[in-house]
Amino acid sequence: MPPITCIEDLRQMHRRAVPRMFWDYCESGSYTEQTWRDNESDFARIRLRQRVARDLSGRSTAMPMLDRMPVMPVALSPVGSCGMQAADGEIKAALAARDFGVPFTLSTFSICSIEDVAEATRAPFWFQLYVMQDEDFVDGLIERARKAGCDALVITLDLQILGQRHKDIKNGLTAPPKLTPRNLLDMALHPRWSLQMLGTHRRTFRNVVGHAKGVHSLQALNDWSNKNLDPRLDWDKVRKLRDKWGGKVILKGILDPEDALAALDVGADAILVSNHGGRQLDGALSTIRALPGIVQAVAGRTQVFLDGGIRSGQDVLKALALGADGTFIGRSFLYGLGAMGQQGVTEALSVIHKEMDTTLALCGVQQARDFGRDHVLVPEGFSGKWE
Repeated sequence: MPPITCIEDLRQMHRRAVPRMFWDYCESGSYTEQTWRDNESDFARIRLRQRVARDLSGRSTAMPMLDRMPVMPVALSPVGSCGMQAADGEIKAALAARDFGVPFTLSTFSICSIEDVAEATRAPFWFQLYVMQDEDFVDGLIERARKAGCDALVITLDLQILGQRHKDIKNGLTAPPKLTPRNLLDMALHPRWSLQMLGTHRRTFRNVVGHAKGVHSLQALNDWSNKNLDPRLDWDKVRKLRDKWGGKVILKGILDPEDALAALDVGADAILVSNHGGRQLDGALSTIRALPGIVQAVAGRTQVFLDGGIRSGQDVLKALALGADGTFIGRSFLYGLGAMGQQGVTEALSVIHKEMDTTLALCGVQQARDFGRDHVLVPEGFSGKWE
């Protein structure tokens, strides 16, 4: 196997390794996919300032994220159905994150359950909550996360209804996939993936099946998931969820300064600037464009994280330069997971960490925490404000 030099290497390996519906699930956005594309391309418009003849010894990429001090300001985003990209995918990603020294976030719609990940890792992780209309189910998720030792709750705010993803509809996406002639052929063309899936009993949404009322079959699960997202979620409900949890809370899906201020009012310990990877409101700002306005609005009163479009260590530093206190990666680690399982996630983290360290040095900076606006050149239109 040739050496892994960048995230794109893992992306190409991932594309060859998994059936089409799960590749398309990863590599797509909603509607025209404009926001999905902008998330990545807008990073490329920011330029780095090279500085020379500086003392580059003692460099450090470590920065605090909530109560943790990861080796770099990068956490693994909550991604649904990781266990369909690789057998027991959430467990493999969580183990890679634990061993590397960065936070892992488990999705409500994961294949491996909260308990599966807790038992495998024996280490705290963050849990992402989708707010459903079934309040007993939501309360149960919160209690299960507490018992598992999760040290932060990530409440997603931008999925009250589902944005349309054309590829998922055309592929008939389910977990596990329905055994249609087309899907059987696709799985036969990916024998390594298929054999690994046959070797695990975790092939459906284990946080939901057996926990939500009446959800005991694939069809019941699909019906429940499509109908149970809570369209009435408001800031009062967010406050109540924060109180029920009683620990650190990250509010995910903030893309507007006014919403950032509302998040402060309900007691967010951190804000995650996110547009759901371009999979919800198509035509929304990229997260890196929205970031500066949100940073200015909160004025240091809470930590501000960013996800969406990060494909390199340079992108992490660009986010820090525009005011982020940390970043989350989704597709970048998912490419590694689909390509090589746990080892692939480690490779993705290693690539980003090395790029980040080298870029710090070439910009003449020793500490990631000192990387700021004067180290980049930012084009017009990155104020994050509507004008």
